[in-house]
Amino acid sequence: MKKVICLISIMVMVSCGEKLLEKPENLIPKGEMIKILKDLTIINSAKNTNIIVLNDYNFEPTSLVFSEYGVDSLQFVESDRYYASLPNEYESIYEALEKLLEEEKNVLSEAKKIKDSLDGLKRLEAQKNRIKKKTTSKVNDSLQ
Repeated sequence: MKKVICLISIMVMVSCGEKLLEKPENLIPKGEMIKILKDLTIINSAKNTNIIVLNDYNFEPTSLVFSEYGVDSLQFVESDRYYASLPNEYESIYEALEKLLEEEKNVLSEAKKIKDSLDGLKRLEAQKNRIKKKTTSKVNDSLQ
């Protein structure tokens, strides 16, 4: 899909700047299109890493994204083609998408750091408890 989008983008940029496509009646608004593309990008990444799990459960997450936003695949393709016919608009969509993905990455990195530090504290607490039990049992043994 990335190759198709790149090819369409290049063709549009090389064109004379005339309006190539008419605005579809059911055009997905720009803000919603960015959110859909973000979800689809994340899903495609997940597909590349966990395809076996998705196949085992016969699960197609793309349709889930479309139903979440109340669009169908035809409406998405028509909207994507329309935006691709407007190079500046398409570029701004992908810049906003990149910004959203970067923010998501930062949030997840921060959450991982917090989880890792909490896990470290739990391990430290467990180690303290083990030492305390050993010390207590040694003291009790020596008193007997």
